[in-house]
Amino acid sequence: MTLRRYMQLDVFADRPGAGNPLAVVLDTDGLDDATMQAIARWTRRPETTFVFAPTVPGADYRVRMFSPQREVPFAGHPSIGTAFALIEAGMLQPRDGEVRQECAIGVLPLSVEADGIGHTIAIRTPKARVLEVADRADPRLAGALATLPEGALPPALVDGGRRWWMAEVRDEAALRGAAPDWAAIEALAAATESMGLCAFARADAGQDYDLVVRAFVGANGTFEDAASGAANAALAAWLASNDALPGQDGSYIASQGREVGFDARLRLRVDHDGEVWSGGHCRVVTRGRIDW
Repeated sequence: MTLRRYMQLDVFADRPGAGNPLAVVLDTDGLDDATMQAIARWTRRPETTFVFAPTVPGADYRVRMFSPQREVPFAGHPSIGTAFALIEAGMLQPRDGEVRQECAIGVLPLSVEADGIGHTIAIRTPKARVLEVADRADPRLAGALATLPEGALPPALVDGGRRWWMAEVRDEAALRGAAPDWAAIEALAAATESMGLCAFARADAGQDYDLVVRAFVGANGTFEDAASGAANAALAAWLASNDALPGQDGSYIASQGREVGFDARLRLRVDHDGEVWSGGHCRVVTRGRIDW
């Protein structure tokens, strides 16, 4: 057995317990695929990441991401949390406010900005593509959308590293009070090779966020995601393509996770080149070593 540095964090959180949990293994010598999968199954976090030396020029580190069931090529909250963990551990120093992550889909930049409560870290997400715009009456969608009152934009299937159906809901109260039809969402995910349904609504006046988001995962088991950087980034791309971004100058804040006991804040930005940046704060909850 080997003692390996290990952290658990909350991502997209300004305090412990608010964001999306992540486990990070910082010492990975001798770990093979089966062992990494076993560790990810043991942590029971939505994802566990493993940090390696980069293999391509220009990258500062390489990361592999595992859910409890399988390796995933890219996800937003593991990317942001891993960069934060490396900086906290003194293993990574940003250059000109940026670090570069190598993962299964290539090398992606992350911006790192110091602020009053730590660092805001954001990743430039993979370019999203709108694959399909559909009607709510589409048989694939009708059951999944039955409990969600219709909003302004039509449903759309967007691929931003992971495929998500986007569906706007009439208002914040309707979305927060909605009960998902898990059988319909699972069927939708299977029929369209997607993660499931990302439902969103404009925030009520006076909130400290601009959008409410709920991400209903129907692939490889059903659950509601506490805070999904990838889903929110794909949503930002869909909104930008419709000139429907909230906030100002392409930047806004999304609230996610309250309905499942969390209270995450995700900061989204669409820059002048149309690139989407997904980010937020992180908080370390556990520091130590695992004997594995």
